[in-house]
Amino acid sequence: MDILGTLDPMATGVLPLLIGKGTLCSKYLINHDKIYKVQLTLGIKTDTADGEGKILEKREIPKEILQKEKIEKVLNSFLGKQKQIPPIYSAIKVNGKKLYEYARKGQTIEIASREIEIYKIELIKIIENKNKIEFQVHCSKGTYIRSLCEDIATKLNTIGFMSELERIQVGNFSIKQAIQIEQLQKDNIPYISIEELFKNKKPISVEEQRLHHFLNGVKLTTKTKDGIYRIYSNQKFIGIGVVQNELLKRDIIL
Repeated sequence: MDILGTLDPMATGVLPLLIGKGTLCSKYLINHDKIYKVQLTLGIKTDTADGEGKILEKREIPKEILQKEKIEKVLNSFLGKQKQIPPIYSAIKVNGKKLYEYARKGQTIEIASREIEIYKIELIKIIENKNKIEFQVHCSKGTYIRSLCEDIATKLNTIGFMSELERIQVGNFSIKQAIQIEQLQKDNIPYISIEELFKNKKPISVEEQRLHHFLNGVKLTTKTKDGIYRIYSNQKFIGIGVVQNELLKRDIIL
């Protein structure tokens, strides 16, 4: 079994699990974008940028900060490609050590920024009496929502931390397809087959007389364009193949 990615300790939502031959698909899935539902609490800063950490600072929140037009303008300013500095409490390695190891020892370390992209960000609601805003964000792999929350708060001329996080989609994996972790021990759990996972890829049919060579790693000539393809023989799904320079080679075989 292979777990595709991680979730913050306080986060909930989609976490794809790959089993059997499905583990061979991880290289096609690790760069997927993600969609989150986020709650940002304003006026409080923590050392971990989430609700798990120690409170470092508190501020009063003027009513004008919670105006819908102001918040939407700030959220929209994050659309597109940009540089982001990951939080110190993260598993990114610097000089062979994870950042949170430096943080726990009270050590300072220079953290390099990373390029991320925000494809879409929308305000869901404002909870004025609790100084909270909820929003949904569609972002690239490598985006730290805790850092995003702190940056949003900064642009609103205050401080803040990520108080709730739900991952509702990873690539094509939606929370509507998800099950509770307790259900993994039960029989007949729903799963997505390799054929279904690559349903958007075009099919290639391999003649029976060439199938043996293909399965043994021999590259087959083809006039098909470069790319990833579903492979069939006698209308039976065989696996996944890759075409490069008019040569088809096996990749994932059932």
